[in-house]
Amino acid sequence: MEKIIKLHDKTFRLYIKSADINRAIRRVARQINREMATARPLFLSVLNGAFMFTSDLLKEITIEGTTVAFTRLASYAGTVSTGHVQELVGLTDDVAGRNVIIVEDIVDTGRSIAHLQETLAARQVGSTRVAALFYKPDALEREVTIDYAGIPLGNDFVVGRGLDYDGLGRNLRDLYTLVS
Repeated sequence: MEKIIKLHDKTFRLYIKSADINRAIRRVARQINREMATARPLFLSVLNGAFMFTSDLLKEITIEGTTVAFTRLASYAGTVSTGHVQELVGLTDDVAGRNVIIVEDIVDTGRSIAHLQETLAARQVGSTRVAALFYKPDALEREVTIDYAGIPLGNDFVVGRGLDYDGLGRNLRDLYTLVS
């Protein structure tokens, strides 16, 4: 039987189970642990969506000297990208010379990542990499590289695992896709 949920006025069906998402997170963490073993990275989590991925990812990171910081961006209204990135909470940490890993729940258009990379470059970081739990290769509008990629998705609107529809659904362990 297909698992269906309703959030506000929309219906969603199960798309990716939690166990598959957890495997992807462990794979991403292993890659980061290998490639950044001596880099003492700062993980920059993009709120609100990436808080769950950040928490799960950091539990698997074994790199000495790892730190975490947060920023908050907004680019969606309902189920649609607004076309521009709004910085709601700026990064207050000194990042000059640091190796930063931007942690995103999902990369779709690439606008948020491009915005953050430009901001970090202006603050003279040592290096910038991107870790994304989910990404939509066909939705990219900006040329961005996802260094640590979790699970590719189609262009459907999804909720769960930190992703929401007007505030609902972030707490869901599985990922769900919009039906109607």
